[in-house]
Amino acid sequence: MATSIDRFDYIKIGIASPERILSWSHGEVTKPETINYRTLKPEKDGLFCERIFGPSKDWECYCGKYKRVRHRGITCERCGVEVTDSKVRRHRMGHIKLASSVTHIWFLKGIPSYIGLLLDLPLRDLEQVVYFNAYIVTNAGNAPELHKYQLLSEEEYERSLDDPSLQFDVGIGAEAIKQLLHELAKPTYERPDNKDDRGRLLDLPGLKDLSKQLREELAMATGSQQKRAKIIKRLRLVEALINSHTDPTWVVLDNLPVTPPDLRPMVQLDGGRFATSDLNDLYRRVINRNNRLARLLEMGAPEIIVRNEKRMLQEAVDALIDNGRRGRVVVGPNNRPLKSLSNIIEGKQGRFRQNLLGKRVDYSGRSVIVVGPSLKLHQCGLPREMALELFKPFVINKLIERQIVQNIKSAKKQIEKGSAVVWEILEEVIQGHPVLLNRAPTLHRLGIQAFEPVLVEGRAIQLHPLVCSAFNADFDGDQMAVHVPLSVEAQAEAHMLMLASNNILLPATGRPTVTPTQDMVLGIYYLTIEKPGSDDPKVCRGAGMRFVSLSDARSAYDAGVVDLHAKIKVRDVDGQTIETTPGRIIFNEVVRGAIASVN
Repeated sequence: MATSIDRFDYIKIGIASPERILSWSHGEVTKPETINYRTLKPEKDGLFCERIFGPSKDWECYCGKYKRVRHRGITCERCGVEVTDSKVRRHRMGHIKLASSVTHIWFLKGIPSYIGLLLDLPLRDLEQVVYFNAYIVTNAGNAPELHKYQLLSEEEYERSLDDPSLQFDVGIGAEAIKQLLHELAKPTYERPDNKDDRGRLLDLPGLKDLSKQLREELAMATGSQQKRAKIIKRLRLVEALINSHTDPTWVVLDNLPVTPPDLRPMVQLDGGRFATSDLNDLYRRVINRNNRLARLLEMGAPEIIVRNEKRMLQEAVDALIDNGRRGRVVVGPNNRPLKSLSNIIEGKQGRFRQNLLGKRVDYSGRSVIVVGPSLKLHQCGLPREMALELFKPFVINKLIERQIVQNIKSAKKQIEKGSAVVWEILEEVIQGHPVLLNRAPTLHRLGIQAFEPVLVEGRAIQLHPLVCSAFNADFDGDQMAVHVPLSVEAQAEAHMLMLASNNILLPATGRPTVTPTQDMVLGIYYLTIEKPGSDDPKVCRGAGMRFVSLSDARSAYDAGVVDLHAKIKVRDVDGQTIETTPGRIIFNEVVRGAIASVN
């Protein structure tokens, strides 16, 4: 029975045990073939096998004996295919039983190398062992010149064998790494004697002893900071493995999971040719090399040939997991590097950021921004046509609500006509309905803010000049995207949390983000300066005049009786006579009004 994944508390990503990989699998993939090019049906035991991954057609087995939904759940006795929905091919996995163990390249060649960190070996030495260039001593025995983890070249190993009295053990390849990790962790399982299913991992006494030893070393290491840092790094890894209940030998693979076939599809093109996912080619290389190695082992081939085949299998699995991480990049027929599992997952175009987090949205638009000096800080000018398109569902709803039209189709026709009632309703709809403006790249929180829209003519979005610094925008052709929050909750959040007038401080530093610059500063300076000769009536019109109130002086300036910079005497709000200029009166009026409104 399929388990529901609609409700869960958290997702945990960990290293899968060999038993877990087998529990995911619905069968072993043993053949490199994908489909039969004559019948266009999946090959049995191949990368698209219906017996393993499920039927290609809904409710129909491979041989056609069972068709239709009434046979659901039956497994055909002739072809072995379960009669079910073809969607299962999107999540059913298979596995490849590897003829020889291989290391997982993420843990071998990551930064840092986790296998190297755990065994306290440099990556260069590990690579020599894994890729069959050197032996590693797993047990020094009675050999006085040898010690555990020592690397031996082919010649050194041959020389050591000349002395029959010496008893020691060496290993090579991923099997040697697995043995060393096993000896280090000393894992205990429920059924240790059953190689196919050891049951649950019970404990990791070896890692617990190592953790204790590392803590003692850390307490003693008072000198070199580099040495302390290395011990801390190693201790963190050991503690993480203990806490997550992970056997470190799981980083060496015996069973390779095969992803569902519908996630690596094969499609027929017009000319009869086929386009296929790169993963199929990478899996094919692994299966071919694995089958060849199994045959060589069965035949009892010479060690040098077997070792070379094991190295090639390791390289094929490396290319499948992360093509190009080590050695030459595996390329396709047109010299293009093949996309491995890591390439599919990682980066901006990867599965997480592009497909899972990235969403295509409707009710959004994009246009060039121009300055809107008449706007308030929390407003933006939205072109009328753009606003009508963005708010279309709300306008349609109002048209039907008011019984101006009877259905959606006629409402759309009404909108296309652009009748006066439509613009009236649009004006009503946008009242108190904020829109989100985003300027790419959105490098910090203030790269996307909410504004109350004001309908404007033209095709450009108008923006208040003071919010430009938060968006890092200027008016030399920058473009911005508009998004409409649809639900009431989204609108409330936009109003309370994202409105530009509520975001006047930078979250990073607490400094104001709304600061006057350029023409605003120049304008304020020009408004409030005293020019030379501003007290001379011949130079400045109205200089030396007296006024009974500030509003009186302002009216005189508006009527052209006094110049902006003329020195005048006026009675202020407290009844005191002061010497000032009309420009300063205007500036103080604005500032006083703003401060009063804040209070």
